[in-house]
Amino acid sequence: MTKTIDAAGGALAASPAEGAAIVTRGLTKRFRGGQLAVDHLDLTVPRGAVFGFLGPNGSGKTTTIRMLLGLVSPTSGTSSILGAESPGRALTRVGALVEGPAFYPYLSGAANLRRFDAADPGADPRTVDRRVGEALDRVGLTAAARKRYRAYSLGMRQRLAIAATLLGPRELLVLDEPTNGLDPQGTREVRNLIKDVAADGTTVFVSSHLLAEVEQMCTHIGVMRTGRLVAEGPLAELRSVKVPRLRLETPDVATAAAALASFGLTDIRSGPGELSAELGDALPERVTEALVREGIAVRGLHVLRPTLEDVFVNLTGEGFDVEA
Repeated sequence: MTKTIDAAGGALAASPAEGAAIVTRGLTKRFRGGQLAVDHLDLTVPRGAVFGFLGPNGSGKTTTIRMLLGLVSPTSGTSSILGAESPGRALTRVGALVEGPAFYPYLSGAANLRRFDAADPGADPRTVDRRVGEALDRVGLTAAARKRYRAYSLGMRQRLAIAATLLGPRELLVLDEPTNGLDPQGTREVRNLIKDVAADGTTVFVSSHLLAEVEQMCTHIGVMRTGRLVAEGPLAELRSVKVPRLRLETPDVATAAAALASFGLTDIRSGPGELSAELGDALPERVTEALVREGIAVRGLHVLRPTLEDVFVNLTGEGFDVEA
């Protein structure tokens, strides 16, 4: 169920927490000096979802992740991961990448993963070679396993960081800006990897400020703005908050506009050789059929589905940098 937030900050509709991978209630963090980084966050991440935690830089995303992982103590409120109220009880089932990868530049990718694995008290040293090999294969770095980390591209470094989160069985991956600073090829590699991991049943929580990336890989989203959650729910449902539009290319603009109005379409806007209107519940194929029946020439007809950026602007009245 979709949850949007009213102007006073109250939930208009809430998703049930049953079966959730992450739940927060009133989670708040105020730093010294009075800075309010996260403000009474009520968040529910369903198990099995690829959840996009979206918001501009400084909106409270990383602070929230640090509280979830026990790296920062909340000022107030509660949170649970995989049903455990204490992060320490769940972290063996969680893989996390926070604020970019950090590895030894003079060691190979495989050697870095072995050192990373050795720091895990629950890891079995007898199976480390097998698990490192499987993790490298999972992210497509088997051929580069012996290459030194400093020779890795940015995309390879991000994939190695994700491999480190997959050294053991994980029910939840928490990835903070996993495509930050990558070129288009590296971004596509990481995006496809996240989809593959999720396809195996792992819940993936992805923090990002890139709307286009979230739209391509996530099933659910939560939108943060200045420390507050302004929307949460399945991406398809959030898109339905804004009605799709019909764009019609025709030489009979005036006649077509009158016809669309008679069909019940609203917010009709016209321009040279084309017009658009809110589609509402009308079926585009029925609209096309009716226009032709009225003798109106139809050169092209397109349904414009709302983008994630449209949804964000519709919910908040403002946007943020969607490219950088």
